[in-house]
Amino acid sequence: MAKTGLAADRVAELKRELDRVVRRIVQGSEEDEDEEFGVDVVIDHAKEILMGLRELMMVGGKKSVGSLRSLNCPEEFRCPISKEVMRDPVIVSTGQTYDRFSIQKWLKAGNRTCPLTRQVLSNMVLTPNFLVREMIAKWCRTRGIELSDRVHCIDENSEFAAERERFHNLLEKMDSSVTEQKEAAKELRSLTKRMPSFRALFGESPEAIPRLLNPLCANGSHSQPPLNLQEDVITTLLNLSIHDNNKKLVAETPSVIPLLMGALKSGTIETRSNAAATLFTLSALDSNKSLIGQSGALKPLIDLLDEGHQQAMTDATSAIFNLCIIHENRARAVRDGAIGVILKKITSSVCLDELLATLALLSSHQKAVEEMKELGAVPWLLVVMRETSCERNKENCIAILHTICFTDRTQLKELRDEESLYGTISDLARNGTSRAKRKAAGILERLNRGTILTHTA
Repeated sequence: MAKTGLAADRVAELKRELDRVVRRIVQGSEEDEDEEFGVDVVIDHAKEILMGLRELMMVGGKKSVGSLRSLNCPEEFRCPISKEVMRDPVIVSTGQTYDRFSIQKWLKAGNRTCPLTRQVLSNMVLTPNFLVREMIAKWCRTRGIELSDRVHCIDENSEFAAERERFHNLLEKMDSSVTEQKEAAKELRSLTKRMPSFRALFGESPEAIPRLLNPLCANGSHSQPPLNLQEDVITTLLNLSIHDNNKKLVAETPSVIPLLMGALKSGTIETRSNAAATLFTLSALDSNKSLIGQSGALKPLIDLLDEGHQQAMTDATSAIFNLCIIHENRARAVRDGAIGVILKKITSSVCLDELLATLALLSSHQKAVEEMKELGAVPWLLVVMRETSCERNKENCIAILHTICFTDRTQLKELRDEESLYGTISDLARNGTSRAKRKAAGILERLNRGTILTHTA
């Protein structure tokens, strides 16, 4: 196969080098004998030259890096994401090396974890790996491979840089006039909803979220920001919190939870609903549940539920349930009036599934059980259990009733009457979920024991 230009020169050079190395192997030398593993090193060098010659002669000249996927190159030269030879190897905060183009694309998609280790990246800094870059360059030179065809990579990097510049320009506007703040907040709301890469950008700088919130913080208690500006900023926070990698960052930014608590009390109904939804998404992390509970957010959530706006009640209910998963927040919810509000909504058949699940969680707290008895929860729970077709709701009702009747024998009469008239508890003991069957069987046993004791007396 004819060779031209630099490729032909490289083939000739490799052939001369191979001839010299082969003579050295065949003839041997005193220098080789004195070197530890001298012959082995020379033989390995000959193998490298032969491999380079074969690849050059197969492709008829210089190869671009884009065709290296099928070549037998060292695995450490390939990017773990693209599986291609790395043009620009960089190191992320976990110590893993990736091609810059591939890892930037991964980060741009909204990911904040290391693709190999799945650890959360402590920062978005990409440090050039000069050692690996030089090793790849040397390997390519030996084989006459040209590290070219970088146009699409440059285009992508330019696009990423343009996006980053747009992001910083919008944040600068959040420090400007009210008109510019409103325009920037609306655009950030839209971008963080549509583009995961914009959510990821907020994680790169510790100042990004405080700057987003600046229009709401700067007003303080002296004047309220425009309602549409408040709505756009709070909704942007919601968009950011949806991404798992942002939850800790958002919740631990000092001004976030106080601003969300304030938004639960004032603003458009969409602002208040989105503030509740943000607390719900943030509370997916247990550490955030504790932080939000300690901040006093349960009270405004309960108040929002009590007000009865349909759009806001679902988000408030979901947030209250999530927060009450950890035991310490149950006492706070009971103290803040959750039991009365929840029972009022249950009697109106509002958010029934979520509220029954929340009530079942709260029933582990003694004061909650006492309030339920005082507020007449038992007859309402029996009605729900009898009329609902949802197995989970029946399970939660019987679980709450089980707790109540085992702490106060005076409540057994209503359960006994229910069983005599409708057989509701027996039916659940036969046909309910496994948990419902256990709870129903426990109540029936207690009812039967009470009947025997009465007859004996």
